[in-house]
Amino acid sequence: MLDKKITVMMPAYNEERDLPGLLSRIQLALDGWADYRILVVDDGSRDRTAQIVRDAAAQMPVELVQHPRNMGLGAAMRTGLKAAAQESDVVITLDADNSQDPELIKSMVERLETGFDVVIASRFQPGAQEIGVPPFRIFLSHLSSAGIRTLIRYPGVRDYTCGFRAYRAETLRNLIDMFGDNFIRENGFSCMFELLLNLRALHARASEVPLILRYDLKEGASKMRILPTMWRYLITLIRGLLPVSWRVASERKRRGYDKKS
Repeated sequence: MLDKKITVMMPAYNEERDLPGLLSRIQLALDGWADYRILVVDDGSRDRTAQIVRDAAAQMPVELVQHPRNMGLGAAMRTGLKAAAQESDVVITLDADNSQDPELIKSMVERLETGFDVVIASRFQPGAQEIGVPPFRIFLSHLSSAGIRTLIRYPGVRDYTCGFRAYRAETLRNLIDMFGDNFIRENGFSCMFELLLNLRALHARASEVPLILRYDLKEGASKMRILPTMWRYLITLIRGLLPVSWRVASERKRRGYDKKS
């Protein structure tokens, strides 16, 4: 797999407590078998997140992209995925809060090489665990996942919201070419769901590997506001049910492709 260029992309907002340990874990997990770089999108952090990345660049292949202000997870994902997809064969996304194990990256990349376009680290596969997650959060995530699977069928997918994923970079480039900046419109946590809905429209082949989610290793506070996030999931679901031709036509019109000369 040394011939594959891998970009590990992480959106980060005020992650000075969790980021140093996570960067070290990524380096340990990838050194020796991967041609990789780490791309951190600092979404207007008010703490030492950006400085931690700059300092780490002396010991590992890590790069920093900064937003001048906090714009939301979706905006950070747009920035990061557009940059990562252009210079990579594989793009890995994971949360910057140290709750997801980078050791899983190798098996996710191996799964991609069997013919899939996206591989998700899933909380709903046999062998998955959620350690230290509040029971109410577990209940809501399982309830929302069941509801989404009832309304939206994406073969191979059970976890629609986890941010730990491996993408074939070519698939991301095709997605961005089809939807433009509308490949992610949501700026909150629902952007991960939206991204999968758009990949589904592209007929991207999906698979999952079991995730052991470690909230007990996470030192920073959660940034998710549950009720607004659930509302945006609903809006995203409704938008995702619209014919893809409508969504693509809307983006083409926005970019001026359909203006009469």
